[in-house]
Amino acid sequence: MVAAFLHGLLLALGLILPLGAQNVFIFNQGANHKQIRKTIPVIITAGLCDTLLILLAVLGVSLVLLSLPVLQLVVYIIGFIFLIYMGIVLWKEKPQSLEYQPSMSAKKQVGFAISVSLLNPHAIMDTIGVIGTSASVYEGLDKFIFTASTILISWLWFVLLAILGKTVGTVDKTGKWIIYLNKISSIVIFIVALIILKNILTLIF
Repeated sequence: MVAAFLHGLLLALGLILPLGAQNVFIFNQGANHKQIRKTIPVIITAGLCDTLLILLAVLGVSLVLLSLPVLQLVVYIIGFIFLIYMGIVLWKEKPQSLEYQPSMSAKKQVGFAISVSLLNPHAIMDTIGVIGTSASVYEGLDKFIFTASTILISWLWFVLLAILGKTVGTVDKTGKWIIYLNKISSIVIFIVALIILKNILTLIF
């Protein structure tokens, strides 16, 4: 039981810690808002999306994606389009401390959080290939504990990212450093999109 919990915890940390589109976006939203409560939409959306992916992986439902190349291609193309759009928006976004332009609305936060979570092919493949495979060695209560620990880490990490972003935003009174952060975030998103484009071309040709 303890082994299953620690396995899930360490596995989830290993998958979620690297700098990816999802992490960058959540941190970015924390930095761009004056109040942490305004990042709740992105935290909840990202948490629910990760929970869904983990549950699908543990139940084996998401393995269908690996067996259908056409479906993989569709996911990659949709993900690529959303990431390019999101990168452009982040490049232009200004923090609340610069009053001439408002921060991203709750509706946009939810939409983009869904795109970087459910439409991120690498996140889907990691969840299926790593968490799904690892969960298959457990049964009953151990599998439940393993799954719960991976989900718990996701939620805690997203909250921490938003708080860290908010801390950076608080220190930066002028908002200039947040603009630089937005540019860096946008570049990271574009790099992820280019990697996805490479995978699209590989599947086609």
